[in-house]
Amino acid sequence: MTTKQNRQRALRQQQARLQRHIAALRRTSARLSWARLGAFFGGFLIVFFAFSIGGTVVWVSAALAVSIFGAAVFAHRRIERGVTRHRLLLALVEAHLARMDLDWAALPPAFDVPVHAGHPYHIDLDVTGDRSLHHLLDAATTREGSLRLSQWLLSPLTSKAAIEDRQALVRELIPMVVFRDKLAVSAGIAGGQTGRRWSVARLLKWAESPEDGGSLKPMLLAAAGLAIIDAALFLLHRNGLLPPLWIAPFFVYMLLIGSRYRETSELFGESLELQDGLEQAGTVFQYLERFGYSASPRLRVLCDVFLSARPSTSLRRIRRIVTAAGLQQNVILWGIVNAVVPWDMFFAYQLRRERVALARLLPQWIDTWLELEALSSLAVYAYLNPAATFPEISDAPMAFQARQLGHPLIPEAQRICNDFSIGAMGDVAIITGSNMSGKSSFLRTLGANLILTYAGAPAAAESLNVSVFRLFTCIRVTDSLADGISYFYAEARRLKALLDALESDETLPMFFLIDEIFRGTNNRERLIGSRAYIRALVGKFGVGVISTHDLELVQLADEMPQVTNYHFEDRIADGQMAFDYVLRDGPSPTTNALKIMRQVGLPVSEG
Repeated sequence: MTTKQNRQRALRQQQARLQRHIAALRRTSARLSWARLGAFFGGFLIVFFAFSIGGTVVWVSAALAVSIFGAAVFAHRRIERGVTRHRLLLALVEAHLARMDLDWAALPPAFDVPVHAGHPYHIDLDVTGDRSLHHLLDAATTREGSLRLSQWLLSPLTSKAAIEDRQALVRELIPMVVFRDKLAVSAGIAGGQTGRRWSVARLLKWAESPEDGGSLKPMLLAAAGLAIIDAALFLLHRNGLLPPLWIAPFFVYMLLIGSRYRETSELFGESLELQDGLEQAGTVFQYLERFGYSASPRLRVLCDVFLSARPSTSLRRIRRIVTAAGLQQNVILWGIVNAVVPWDMFFAYQLRRERVALARLLPQWIDTWLELEALSSLAVYAYLNPAATFPEISDAPMAFQARQLGHPLIPEAQRICNDFSIGAMGDVAIITGSNMSGKSSFLRTLGANLILTYAGAPAAAESLNVSVFRLFTCIRVTDSLADGISYFYAEARRLKALLDALESDETLPMFFLIDEIFRGTNNRERLIGSRAYIRALVGKFGVGVISTHDLELVQLADEMPQVTNYHFEDRIADGQMAFDYVLRDGPSPTTNALKIMRQVGLPVSEG
């Protein structure tokens, strides 16, 4: 049986092997650096002495020296590429180990994801930011791939078929460790051989709505015709057959070339800036188009866009054009060539044509790649956590049955898992318990696993059977001094938004989570308001869980059969409070506020 410890042990062994290989490659690289230097100076001395002999010996010596130096350079670069690949793979393995240990400091920095303030659960459930679900799952190499993953967590799938389709893709990717690692390493090398996260946005923008070069074609034909006429007249003049008639067409030719200079130079300048981006995308696309998908039918369907139209061919043509455009960097040679033939105009025309063709295909290629990055992130999480299970999506309008459900952001060794189920639509569970007993963490456990479920990822549970719900939370309410909003007013607005969403005309039922309802007001008004609010929730098109300190609220279960009580306990052990974080049926029999006050040394009056 595969366990997390087994996979962790295998990763640590791989880490040690990679470290040894990198050390060996660096030693080889150092030797080749000296070999390059020796080949250069040795070749120089050989050629120098060959001059004293003269004849063909000079050319043979020069050819031999250049060949030896070129071979040393080639070998050194090959070793350096090997070092880069091994370093990227080592960084990948170390990130996997950090994810398994929840070692946040060792993970790549969290990607900053903009989220609107009224999101139904973002802040409450640690979806994005440092030490979040997104931070844990995110194995993407591009900013856009990371953003795609965050969108899956923030905007969950809303149908059983869509969730099951994504689950199937993730399942197919889980054992494909080599594919996932090579894709990540290819993208890492593409990111400038540093493994940093890079962006494809400029590449997409470059390909947006380009001109097809039609307006340039007549000018190019005219310039080409003038160049041919001018060349013929010049040759005839050089042979004494005609006077210098070539000067007039040459003048017209130069005016025509000059009229398009700004346009062609801007086009090439923009393309040269994007040359690295084209190289980067080409590296990844080439890997995807050459991969054998025979054992991965779902992945093959997803990646068919790379097989039906080979992106590396298109990108190779554009790179050749952009390389030719690089002649502008040598001003003297560029001036001579363009004086003879319309070099810039020809390649500008070719670039526009290729750009039009690429504009139809590049967005599909990049979109599929970003989809793969997000899917691979979920597959990595599943691979590193073999005890996690893919939830079963119920056909019933109302189902929530969990066995040994735990919080994915709590280390496995410290994680306490609980069974929990909700019976019917309109039910509300009230959880009571002492301070620090685990009520808030349990609410977040429920929410976090629903987010994972609807993203297509496995849940931190032995089993989970759920319907498709909308999720809404009221857990981390904050006041706003800038807006003049008190805590209680902010909480009231949040609870009103929840109630409005619950009563809205939606096809999906709601799953709501409320922590310490109406904590921002006095006991009497809190109790009155809480009772009224819970009565408004019961029987609606949804289910939910509410935590509270108010033990009086447990009495609602006596008058409303759709309300069920649960609680967490605490105990005193050796003078210290202890919690087992186990969810139990019924209302809490104890409170601990006075115990905590005494424990920290505050004066407490029994009266």
